[in-house]
Amino acid sequence: MLKKIEDGISTALVAILAVMPLVLKFIQSVLHVPVPSADLAVLHFVFLFACIAGIVTWRDDRHLSLASFTEKFPPLVQAIFREICNTVTLCILTALFLTSLCQLVNPLQFIESFWAIFTTRFFFVFLPVCYLAMVIMTACRKSESGEKKCSLLSIVLGLFLGLLISQSSVTGIAWYMFGATDETLPILYKISNGWFHFSTLLCWPLIVIMVFLAFMGLPLFLVLAGISYIAFSQSGGYVDVIPLETYRILTDRNIAAIPLFTIAGYILSQSSAGQRYVKVFSSLFGWFRGGTVVAAVIVTTFFSTFTGVSGVTILALGSLLSVVLTGSGYSKNTAESLVTSSGAIGLLFPPSAAIIMYATTNYFSVDVIELFKGALLPGVLMALAMIGVGIFFDRQKTRPQFSGREIGNALLGCIPELLMPIFICILYFNGIFDLLEVASFAVIYAFVLSTFVRRDFSFSESCEVIASSVPVSGGVLFILGAASGISYFILDAQLPVLLTDYITQYVHSPFIFLILMNIFLLVIGCLMDMFSAILIVSPLLLPLAESFGIPSVQAGVIFLMNLSIGFLTPPVGMDLFISSYAFGKPLPKVIKGVLPFFVFQLVVLLMVTYIPWLTSALL
Repeated sequence: MLKKIEDGISTALVAILAVMPLVLKFIQSVLHVPVPSADLAVLHFVFLFACIAGIVTWRDDRHLSLASFTEKFPPLVQAIFREICNTVTLCILTALFLTSLCQLVNPLQFIESFWAIFTTRFFFVFLPVCYLAMVIMTACRKSESGEKKCSLLSIVLGLFLGLLISQSSVTGIAWYMFGATDETLPILYKISNGWFHFSTLLCWPLIVIMVFLAFMGLPLFLVLAGISYIAFSQSGGYVDVIPLETYRILTDRNIAAIPLFTIAGYILSQSSAGQRYVKVFSSLFGWFRGGTVVAAVIVTTFFSTFTGVSGVTILALGSLLSVVLTGSGYSKNTAESLVTSSGAIGLLFPPSAAIIMYATTNYFSVDVIELFKGALLPGVLMALAMIGVGIFFDRQKTRPQFSGREIGNALLGCIPELLMPIFICILYFNGIFDLLEVASFAVIYAFVLSTFVRRDFSFSESCEVIASSVPVSGGVLFILGAASGISYFILDAQLPVLLTDYITQYVHSPFIFLILMNIFLLVIGCLMDMFSAILIVSPLLLPLAESFGIPSVQAGVIFLMNLSIGFLTPPVGMDLFISSYAFGKPLPKVIKGVLPFFVFQLVVLLMVTYIPWLTSALL
């Protein structure tokens, strides 16, 4: 019964998110009736959906982990690591609950309101509720045989440790609600200071333990959150930043498009759309070797160019393109790896939002038109590399003959499906809809097409498909939320500045500098979202690159290429996580599949790094 209620609520929220942006757009742009705080309302319903989706994902045990590393261990060893992970899970979730609860009762936070009846505090309350629900489910979860998965010892120890390391949050709650100070609660303040001192002394060993537990099955969003908690604890105890950053990233308008694109792609992948796309692509390109790969890379490149977010491309098109490629003779693993690896190429082509933001951030050093021109050849090389690797894996011995009649029939049978990406591009490229509104349109279009036009599902079956896609969205959103804390710490600790100072002091060769810059940016691409890296890191590195005689356009292209490849860099590139969710595949298998594509992307990166002509030929 509870499961049906949770699925019903999440499905209803999807409907609200799909309809609300377009209704508000119509009221404001067509009827010219202003709607106060329209964006604020939409984004907080997205936040509410993220919290509910997190609960559903935890309920279904779908949060991403590296548990497959323990599959070959003896049963006793697996049981020991499971208990350790349960203890750490409860510890981190308890800490996250208390930290977010502390911010909830902070009278200076979440004071905005909209539409007279809603406040931002009302929506933020669902974050501590989400963490608390995860704690309860972890403690009560049972196996198929009816036995509890978490022992009483793990429950008690995990809750105790979580309370122990959260005394700063407990004292904060006591301060905000009752005015308590270190004089009235001296023991709690001493425990809090003791944890800060302990985390300072053992910061790196604790982080290493968290990384080790990731390979033992601890959910990755908890690994990232745990590392953030340790990092902020040792730097003065500013752990309240973690829930605030989670809130910030989950109310970002571009991030808000991710769950909607995910759901739209999920609906289409479960419908007959995949078969229709297979017929079209097979008839158009299947008659020559690698033809389907050419089409797939062009589609992913084109889509990510306009969305500006590679993960969205994988989520929205991954399932469909995988069906198309497997229908053309490719193995499922190769098809999914190709789609994953091609997801960020479009960021190098105009009108890429990443290029525009980079040029805007560094407008004294580089012109946006020149950067568009400079990135064009590297982008083409990257796409050709993906096509080349894809063709290499084409082992199909028999191919259909070219037939104009079959092409015509396939196109006629797929007109509604083909119109969807065309509509999306027209609406987005002409500035009619922004990314979130396009994502809303995609969900409604996919739902109407599969339910009322093609009649692949009944209305209730379509709702079930939407409900089954929620854990995919929830897992991605919670990883993004947890990673935002680490991003903030990296910036707050001025690690890019420290690294720049070190390079300036010890590196004097442009050749060595370029290698170090590539390595550094690959790491940044793994740990930070592209737009944060552009805003914070590029103003630091660009003057440094120019001091070594590297042209600003070349430095900009290298910067953007590294960040796009960083999404794919094992073991923590964000596109690897998103691909694991989109295709329901363990992360180690995702990494193994993308390695050949990743290696060739690195080769192209090195060519662009050490052959300046590739970025200057069109200038």
